[in-house]
Order: sequence, then structure tokens, then C-alpha cells
Amino acid sequence: MASNKILVIDDTTVVRVKVREMLPPGNFEVLEAKDGLEGLNFILQEKLSLIMLDFLLPKMSGWEVFQKVQADPELRKIPLVIMSGRKEEVTEKITEPFEYFEFLGKPFDQKQLIGAIKLAMTKAKQPRPELASVGAAVAVKNSTVATSSVANATVAAPSVANTTVITPSATNTAMPTAASNATPSTGGASNAEIDALNEKIVKMQAEIDGLKKQLTQVVTFIKQKIK
Repeated sequence: MASNKILVIDDTTVVRVKVREMLPPGNFEVLEAKDGLEGLNFILQEKLSLIMLDFLLPKMSGWEVFQKVQADPELRKIPLVIMSGRKEEVTEKITEPFEYFEFLGKPFDQKQLIGAIKLAMTKAKQPRPELASVGAAVAVKNSTVATSSVANATVAAPSVANTTVITPSATNTAMPTAASNATPSTGGASNAEIDALNEKIVKMQAEIDGLKKQLTQVVTFIKQKIK
């Protein structure tokens, strides 16, 4: 019985077979998924040692799968390699440097594949900030509103940068503590409410990241015009 399971999520059969053949012999099993939805089901049901995720997929995109994985404190610990034929497709959604996953451009050879897997394993071991707590929802929501109103102005860059400080500081308020310390007068948040807030926080953070990228593009454009 294989002790390690590697999941390859790609809508192209050739790529899935290529990865399987390039992996060196070892005590592992290769699972294959042809779309994002099937891949996410594998991620939720199987105990995986590595995920290889194509960024453009049918039914559910690689970006959507990535977001769901990152929203779960356990799933985001799984080493991840994101694959794409165009790196800009990934950087449009996720800014570099890629701290917690490795990128593998297509096409790739065996050396590049093995190298990407090793780097993904290393990056997955890095300490990561805790997911935002319920108490952070208001702070993140407010920062999103503030930044969206000035998204197209270059002077807004410092403001957006400051919003990144809000989330880490708010993470010190842990969800269990907030719920357990709730008095009868205030009432505790239910699990459903906590899950809903966490989903909103993930979406808000994605929006903030998108605004930061837009600002970076604006600044770059202006610098080019000044030269």
C-alpha cells in the first residue's frame, strides 16, 4: 500500500500521464483529476502528500481550488505546485514572490518537475500567519471599502500597504476565545456564522490583493511615462 498520495489536477491527459511517468519510483500513489471540481473532492477526501494544480481548469478553475485550499488551516499545509503555460495567468491573481507554493511552467522536463516538488515541500514547512478570526471581519471589510475608493490613485499605495497590517494584528483574537468568552448579554457566534465570516474574509483578502496589484500596475505605468 502506498504511504504517500500525489494528486495531479489537469484537464489534459498528456500532462497527467507525463507527471506520472516522470516521477521517480517510490512508495507513493498518483491520483488524477480532470477538472477542478473532481480535484477538490479528492483534496477533501484523501490524505495527500502533494497537490499538482493546473491553473486553468473546467467546472472549477485552479484559482478557485487554490482559494478553497488556502481557506482551510489543514489543507493549506499540503505542499502545492501550481502549473500553467503562462505565468502571467497566475501572477494576475497571486502576486510574487510565491511564498507557500511553487510554480511550474509548461512544458516542463523531469528535472524541472522534481525541482518544483522539492521546493513546494520546503515552502509548505514555513510558518504561516493564522487565518483571520471573526473579530477581524469588520477590520478587513472596512479596509476593503477604504482601498476600493482610491484604487486608481497612485497616492493610495501607502493606504493599501497599511491594510496588510490590519489582518495580522486582528488574528491575535482567536475564534474559540471569542466564542467561549461570550456572555449571555452579548451572545456567542454560531459555527455557521463563523464559517460564513471566514469565507467573507477570504474573499475580502482576495479583493485587497487585487487592488494592490492594480496599484502596482498604475505606479509602474506612471514610472514608465516619466522616463
